[in-house]
Amino acid sequence: MAILINEQTLTFTLQTRSTSYQMAVDEHGVLLHTYYGASIDPEDDLRELIVRSDMGFSGNPPEAGSDRTYSLDTLPQELPSSGVGDYREDMIRLRHADGSMAADFRFESWEVLPAAQPIPGLPALYGDEQEPGETLILTLKEKASSVKVKLYYGIFEKENVITRSAVILGGGTAPVQLEKALSCCLDFQHEELDMIYFSGRHAMERTLRRVPVGFARTEIGSIRGTSSHQLNPGVILCTPGADEEHGLCWGMLFVYSGCFTAAVQKGQRCGTRAVMGIHPDWFSFTLEPGEQFCTPQVILSCSDQGLGALSRQYHDVIREHLCRGAWKHAQRPVLINNWEATYFDFDEEKILSLGRQAAGLGIEMLVLDDGWFGKRDGDTSGLGDWVVNEKKMGGSIGQLAAKLHGMGLKFGIWFEPEMISEDSDLFRAHPDWAIRIPGREPNRGRCQLVLDMSRKEIRDYLLDRISAVLEESQADYVKWDMNRSVCDLYSSALPAERSGELFHRYMLGVYELLERLLQRFPDLLLEGCSGGGGRFDAGMLYYSPQIWCSDNADAINRLQIQYGTSFFYPVSAMGAHVAVVPGFRERRSVPLKTRADVAMSGSFGYELDLSKLDKEDLEQIPGQIALFKQCYALTHEGDYYRLCMNDRMSAWGFAAKDRTSAMVTVVMTEAEANPLPVYLPLRGLDPDKRYRCSLTGTIRSGRSWERAGLALPQTPGQYESLVITFEQTED
Repeated sequence: MAILINEQTLTFTLQTRSTSYQMAVDEHGVLLHTYYGASIDPEDDLRELIVRSDMGFSGNPPEAGSDRTYSLDTLPQELPSSGVGDYREDMIRLRHADGSMAADFRFESWEVLPAAQPIPGLPALYGDEQEPGETLILTLKEKASSVKVKLYYGIFEKENVITRSAVILGGGTAPVQLEKALSCCLDFQHEELDMIYFSGRHAMERTLRRVPVGFARTEIGSIRGTSSHQLNPGVILCTPGADEEHGLCWGMLFVYSGCFTAAVQKGQRCGTRAVMGIHPDWFSFTLEPGEQFCTPQVILSCSDQGLGALSRQYHDVIREHLCRGAWKHAQRPVLINNWEATYFDFDEEKILSLGRQAAGLGIEMLVLDDGWFGKRDGDTSGLGDWVVNEKKMGGSIGQLAAKLHGMGLKFGIWFEPEMISEDSDLFRAHPDWAIRIPGREPNRGRCQLVLDMSRKEIRDYLLDRISAVLEESQADYVKWDMNRSVCDLYSSALPAERSGELFHRYMLGVYELLERLLQRFPDLLLEGCSGGGGRFDAGMLYYSPQIWCSDNADAINRLQIQYGTSFFYPVSAMGAHVAVVPGFRERRSVPLKTRADVAMSGSFGYELDLSKLDKEDLEQIPGQIALFKQCYALTHEGDYYRLCMNDRMSAWGFAAKDRTSAMVTVVMTEAEANPLPVYLPLRGLDPDKRYRCSLTGTIRSGRSWERAGLALPQTPGQYESLVITFEQTED
């Protein structure tokens, strides 16, 4: 059993393969957090670690009587109270019918379910026959009202993962206003901790930042309507000395694609509280009697063996229990996207010419990007009019797709369903479908507005139009893009007092449309995108097993972007392409081999004009595709290791789950005269097996390779790369 309960003391201990999470109900019904870390004996009650004292100016609830050492302001809790004496971060904030704002939840009951539980309308980890998961549900009741909260704890033992979410239940006879509804709280009593988060901007996403947790509140989040390019919805807390292989680490990853917050702060007793959930700004939700509000899921994981082990736990649980469908483990086709080759300026013959050349090189799919529909020769018109421009295309989409299929190519197509151009037939017919405030000139991003995805009639329209195109073309792949942030919040379908529900209802609408689309086209490969990595999150991975990692495909910039992405997300989730050089942003030329070696650590493809490549580069492409396929099991199903990331070089590796093979990629980012030797650490090998190195031909034991490492016989030049494999041998 992964869930152990002492019914006499009301102590709940959750056990994974090598971690434990413990809670206990105290004498006043407060649900205390007692421990989360490396495995403990589940029969041991650790509430004695909670040392009470009178801190002064930390008030006492009425049940405590004259005991000044008992305060909600100092206790580590699973569901912190709000407005009744705990002055730290709260989780749930209520405005009652009389205008009062208080939330004080006390334990009522528990139950255990023998499987992972879905969350209505939201993505979440799921169980399977090999690992169905278990779920503990703890019900707490608000002291002075009829509101209840059910806390859900899901356990995935093998991956060392515990999930958190909540269901808030309205009661009584009057509605209650939810003004904050977070999913998770973690209280640490005494550890000194660092916080790692991932910041950025469009085309430079997910740069690692590491700061000590202090008394000043540190918050990351998004109020852009998406998880955003600027801050990714994942946080790592770790001991100050933690590195790739050493130290205690805790991860919090939000399974949600909209506005979020993650806040961390040290309290007056030097303990740390971390919370995560839907951002409370621009949020409110009316909870009628008998209704419920489900918060999105947070995936928690803990490792006492450093950041690398923590990442591999997340990679495994995302691949096995979040990604779904026909492409969960199927080898993804090597694609070419026409965007960099043609932009909006294309016709059927240009696409077919690109397809013929691609097929001859071994590329397996052509993706038709923006510009195939409506009045769309630039980015100022046509969005929403998902009807093929047959005049531009010289025929139907079915005709084009059939010709590409006849070349042996799969066919993919780009959509941006959530957007609308003011210069479109759809806007002229339904101007109220756009999110904008009456009487105000709207803010525009990329010359477009956002459709109100909370409205079913809009989702029905989009499903019908997208389905018609997919059915006619027999498309194998869809790139689902979203190219602006959301603002000017207003929905003509919501009453004024419910306007704060729009952001969340928007996201529920997107998820509902994605689910219906995939049910109608279960074999479709869906790739998420939001100007590249603006919605690269666990929520979208429930629907699309890969996401375009960044609009920046420069191989050297991608080293940093893919490095930061790897802390939570597996390589199988990263869309990565070999792009044109010099790139229009960074104006840098990188060898085709290096571009391919970097893109191979992702779902591989090309985004360039093949007709402009010289003979030498064209001759490399079949070999690159062959190497990608040869190493696919390692890169997409194996264990990932970050080996080196500094100003001079970047190196990373993969090891097969059965430890029969491994691969290392090295990219030199800086050259110098009279270069120093390059030594590489190696990871993931079986110490008692022997491996042959493809670079040197040397055979050593895994123990020797890992402890002594590899010295490169020749230092690569700037922007040069190496792919080195290690194969088990009996020699």
